[in-house]
Amino acid sequence: MSHTQYEAVIGLEVHAQLATKTKMFCGCSTSYGAAPNTQICPVCLGLPGALPVPNRQAIALAVRAGLSLGCTLRKSSRFARKNYYYPDLSKGYQISQFDLPLNEKGSLEITTSAGTKRVNLTRIHVEEDAAKNLHGVGAGTDTLVDFNRAGTPLIEIVGEPELRSAEEAEAYLKALRDILMFAGVNDGNLEEGSFRCDANVSIRPVGQEKFGTRCELKNINSFKFVRKAIDYEIARQEAIVSSGGTIFQETRTWSSTQEKTLSLRSKEEAQDYRYFADPDLPPLVVDDAWLAEIRTTVPEPIAARRERWQRELGLTAYDAQVLSAHPRIAEYFEAATSSLETQRAGKLAKDNLAKAGAGKRVANFMQAEALRVVTTNGLEASFPCSAERLAGLLALVEDETINGKIAKDVFADMIATGKAPADIVSSKGLAQVKDTSAIEGTVREVIAKHPKELASFKAGKTNLKGFFVGRVMGALKGANPALVNEVLDRVLAEP
Repeated sequence: MSHTQYEAVIGLEVHAQLATKTKMFCGCSTSYGAAPNTQICPVCLGLPGALPVPNRQAIALAVRAGLSLGCTLRKSSRFARKNYYYPDLSKGYQISQFDLPLNEKGSLEITTSAGTKRVNLTRIHVEEDAAKNLHGVGAGTDTLVDFNRAGTPLIEIVGEPELRSAEEAEAYLKALRDILMFAGVNDGNLEEGSFRCDANVSIRPVGQEKFGTRCELKNINSFKFVRKAIDYEIARQEAIVSSGGTIFQETRTWSSTQEKTLSLRSKEEAQDYRYFADPDLPPLVVDDAWLAEIRTTVPEPIAARRERWQRELGLTAYDAQVLSAHPRIAEYFEAATSSLETQRAGKLAKDNLAKAGAGKRVANFMQAEALRVVTTNGLEASFPCSAERLAGLLALVEDETINGKIAKDVFADMIATGKAPADIVSSKGLAQVKDTSAIEGTVREVIAKHPKELASFKAGKTNLKGFFVGRVMGALKGANPALVNEVLDRVLAEP
């Protein structure tokens, strides 16, 4: 059978670390990169007599995630113990949620080469992370356990098996990451493992409703690897079925060095985790007052913001995508646009400036210059200057104090010195010459020095106008280009 006779069925389970400073059930730090086993206590180690206390901020962020994804909130949910034995789980169980999760249903929209598609969610529940096994350390064969990550607050977002390609899976993860980052729920850092996914992949003949046997691809922490792993796994399963073989349910991992999925363990039957309500934790209740408070913290959805920028500010879809690559970049863009519009407001009557276009001017300069020197780290970002100063620089371009080329040089000085744009323009004498008589004097001097070029221009070689413009601009070191062209046209037209 040809591969076109098969359809992939993909469901993703995403683990997103909640952006809190402390763990889910204790006060230990969640900061990344500390020395092994330095951010631990009796609670996250599960020592006898230690009792967990839920992190209120983590619960609020989990609710915010549900609201951002259109979920139905369960106002009274509960924690359960998920029992299994593994070296990275010191208690012998993980505190999670099972039959009564915090959030249910919900959806998100993805865009691929085939168009847009809405993908439904099954649930979003709260749980704690496990520790981290470090293989091949010590003498080279030892496995040690770092418990710094144990107890880190997570949400698990379980998607319906509605994805049909690796491209859709990648688009889903990128859309989900954007939503969680803009809601301030997760820092989106795949490299540090704070956003990672398991992919359940199966195939079935096109037109068949019954699902095929699925294989689970564990802990993939790169968009590129997710796409490669799913593509490989689909091809692997198709090859087996096409040759008359059988797919066995198992857990697999992606090897980036071998560029293929590898078997980890057989999973012929669903593992019995023996879930039961955690006796140390009371029901988790989100009352109406707390819910109303959390709702006030949910920002405008990123998709709605992009659409508004295109509709109201004249941005292209590409502009909106680039400027919403990070929540702080989006905030900076909006602050700079608002500041430029405010600075324009006082000049509208005098200069007849059109208010429309401030956003586009800011967008263009940010993409050409500012974003090259912006650094991001998790949910934070560092900018070379304030949004107000960037707007001040662009206001100098709009009122023709400087031109666009000079603005780039001034921006570089702003970064290097920390000075305000107006101060740099003033101290360096960069303001454009707008005195028509001064421009005309220079135009006549330039023309007088180049009689051959003037004769050629008069004879029909009109492209020589650019020659004259260049000489005048060079002589004046900052003249207004529009005025130079206007004066030059008038003088060249003289008999």
